[in-house]
Amino acid sequence: MSKDTEMMLNGYGLTTAEYLYRMPDARSLLQTFTWQHYDLAPEFPELKKFIAFWQEKLDGPLERVRFVHRRLIAPGEWRKVDGEILIQ
Repeated sequence: MSKDTEMMLNGYGLTTAEYLYRMPDARSLLQTFTWQHYDLAPEFPELKKFIAFWQEKLDGPLERVRFVHRRLIAPGEWRKVDGEILIQ
């Protein structure tokens, strides 16, 4: 089983965030940045970690962060198959 599939089965979903920030050398200008990562709702540890990184390491101050989250595999959409029968 792939790492991504295992994460999805453990409740992780895809989080997409739009960051609106001010340009470091021209504070009157706004710029956007889009970020995607697998994350766990409702705590969003990866999103919080990236926001902390941005605030500590990057010069462009954040104006706003908007995000959406979607689980990619719901509980009823996955089942384990142990065998396969081929009919020829």
